[in-house]
Amino acid sequence: MREQSSLTQRSWSNCFRILGGDALLPAPQSISILSTNMKHFLTWSPVIVQGATVRYSVEFQGEYEREYANGSWIPISECSLTTATICNLTEDISASVAYKLRVRAELGATRSQWGTTKGFFNRAMTSLTPPLLRAVADGHHLLVELADMGPSFQFQVLYWRKGQESRVLKEVSSVVHLDTMEAGAEYCVKAQTHVQAINRSSSFSPMQCVRAQGKSQPSLLPPALPKAFLTLPLLTWKISKFFQYSCCPAAVLPDTLKESEPPTQLILQGSEEAEQCDLMVVVMPSEEVLQLWIQKAL
Repeated sequence: MREQSSLTQRSWSNCFRILGGDALLPAPQSISILSTNMKHFLTWSPVIVQGATVRYSVEFQGEYEREYANGSWIPISECSLTTATICNLTEDISASVAYKLRVRAELGATRSQWGTTKGFFNRAMTSLTPPLLRAVADGHHLLVELADMGPSFQFQVLYWRKGQESRVLKEVSSVVHLDTMEAGAEYCVKAQTHVQAINRSSSFSPMQCVRAQGKSQPSLLPPALPKAFLTLPLLTWKISKFFQYSCCPAAVLPDTLKESEPPTQLILQGSEEAEQCDLMVVVMPSEEVLQLWIQKAL
C-alpha cells in the first residue's frame, strides 16, 4: 500500500511539472484561528487530490520578525508536512503581539502557494469562558471547587448570603474555603476566569446556591434567663439560710438572763418527735418567764 501511495504521489508530481507545476495544486482556503482560554489553533479546508495524500506546512510571523528580521517566517515544527487540517499554535503564540500565519499544501515535490490569514491575531483576542464551579456546604463551611484551567488562570469568586445585599469578591485557586455559614442560611456563589497576562476576565458562571446544615432555632427563654440560672443556686441558698434563722433560730439565752434581771426568753413548744422547723415559736413577756422560773426553783 505504501509503495502504491508513493507511486501515486510521484505520478501526480510529474503531472504537475508537465502542466505547469505549483499552479495546479491549490492553496488551502478558509484559513482561520480558533482561540479559547489561551489555546490557539489554526484551521483550514483540505486540498482534495483524488488518490493522493496532501500534506501541509504552517509558519508564523511575529512583531519581531516583521520589524527586526526582514519579514522572515518561522516554521512550526509540529505542523510540518502534517496530514491534519488543524495546527496547535499555543506554544508559538507566546507574546501579546500581533501575529500573521500562513499554510501551504504539498504533494511530493509539488507545493502550493501560501494561504495567509486575513488581518493579525493577538492572543489577547482569545475567548475566555467561565470556570466550571461546584459550591459545597461542608457542615457550616462554605467551599467552592473550580476546575483547573492551567497556570495562567486565576479565579474571582463572588459569594453572598441569600437575601442580603452585601457581596464578597475573592481571588482564589482551584479549591478554597470561602466563609463560615450561619445555621440554616442559604449562600450563593458564582465565579469568573481571569488571565493576568492579557488583563482580561470572562463573564460570571451561573449562580449556585447551597444551604448550611441545621436550622436557626429562636430561643424560647428570655435573654436574661440563662444568667438567672447561674445565680439561682446562690439565691436559693441565701433564702434557705434566711428562713432557717427566722423560723427556727437556735435557743440561746441572752446575756441578760445570766445577770440578776431575767429578760424575755424564747420557749420552744412541741413534741420531741417533731422536726425543729415544725416547732412553734412563742415569745413570752419577761414577767411570765420570771414566775415560771420561780415555780421551778421551788
